Amino acid sequence: MNALPHSGTIQRRPTGRRADRKLLGIYLNDHLAGATAGTARATRLVRTARGSALGRAIEPVAAEMARDRAALLDIMRELGVPVRRYKVCAGWAGEKLGRLKPNGHLVQGSPLGVVLDLEALRLGVEGKAAGWQTLRRLGATDERLDPARLDTLLERARRQQERIEEWRVRRAEEVLAATVG
Repeated sequence: MNALPHSGTIQRRPTGRRADRKLLGIYLNDHLAGATAGTARATRLVRTARGSALGRAIEPVAAEMARDRAALLDIMRELGVPVRRYKVCAGWAGEKLGRLKPNGHLVQGSPLGVVLDLEALRLGVEGKAAGWQTLRRLGATDERLDPARLDTLLERARRQQERIEEWRVRRAEEVLAATVG
């Protein structure tokens, strides 16, 4: 039977176009939660590394990530997908909770924390690129999705990946090199 139990009653699962639209809403809101967490993490990393070469390198990436999040909100609006505030809040809270992990230092940040922040940003940008790629493919059948805009967003995500990876490798080598050998 195509039904789900809910509060003691039986409700029908949405089928067809309504189900597809619901799935798209879940997908885009999950990406929005990730974009919220990623933007917060990138902003914090820029603030922590202010004045350093890392800070100068990551600052434009953080600004682009904020613009990418805004672009996602625009796309959701154009597609008629409502923003689920609880998911945005969950992304924000998840980023904050991620800072509570033990890092070997009681009061101050650990040099390893920057490496882990860069790794988290790299993973987030990879997820964002996958989302843009998915939307790009959906654009073949949905005229509301602008292929040129999505190509631009996808290319920007790839550049962000390269910049973050460059700094992730550099910092990992600086922090961890003395621990091997």
